[in-house]
Amino acid sequence: MYYATLPPPAHLAHVIRFFWVMEGENGYTHHNMADACVEMLFHYRGCFDEIENNGSRTTSFTAGLHGATHVLRKYTIDAGFGIFGVYFYPQAIPLLFSMPASELTNATAELSYLLKSAGLQLEAEIAEAKSHAERCRIICRFTEQRMARHYDAEPPVFAAIRHIIHHQPAIPISELSKQYYLSERQFERQFKQYAGLTPRLFSRIIRFQAATSFYKRDDLSLGSIALECGYYDQSHFISDFKSFSGLHPKQFFSGRSAATAWRE
Repeated sequence: MYYATLPPPAHLAHVIRFFWVMEGENGYTHHNMADACVEMLFHYRGCFDEIENNGSRTTSFTAGLHGATHVLRKYTIDAGFGIFGVYFYPQAIPLLFSMPASELTNATAELSYLLKSAGLQLEAEIAEAKSHAERCRIICRFTEQRMARHYDAEPPVFAAIRHIIHHQPAIPISELSKQYYLSERQFERQFKQYAGLTPRLFSRIIRFQAATSFYKRDDLSLGSIALECGYYDQSHFISDFKSFSGLHPKQFFSGRSAATAWRE
């Protein structure tokens, strides 16, 4: 399996975290874990099915959005595949699609549903692109055009969202709201509108995601990872990890779980 990330241009780095590509020549089952950010996905080769809780399969979209989520999902395909992904900051939903991020929390939406004919055109352009660099340019142009329509001044909560993502602060929400010149009520309301989650849940998921980044760090114990990511103790670390991944951290970091196959 091939997996790679590509950086966005500097002028869009406040909206796009990175682009990614995943390709495989055989069947594969992907385990979607909790994620505080938003992904726009294009299946340019093959199409995955979602595995429902009862074991049945339903066909997923070929192009669409995954909102911020704390719901676990599984997707599977029986043959080779190619996916191009855009990993956005969560505020991209209101900026690019003119809707509160909370409307897509724990949900997915087809691009053709969100953008009608423009969504179908974007999907076709990505499918027909000759390289991943060209796909990146197409998405950058799309982002620039959409932001020109909907983007005015950046509210302070945007900086707060990025701050949590990059620094995983273990400080009270009341202090964080003061830092960005908002009352606690304003901060909670705006945060959910633009991030799709409450600040507390968002911070917990970001802390969990920071822990997963230590995969293949064999020099660190679970206790060390928990401490590094700001958990108060190992029991809280294990509880959150199981809730957001469906796995005990020992199983995740062992490298023997199907949920980590794409990281190998």
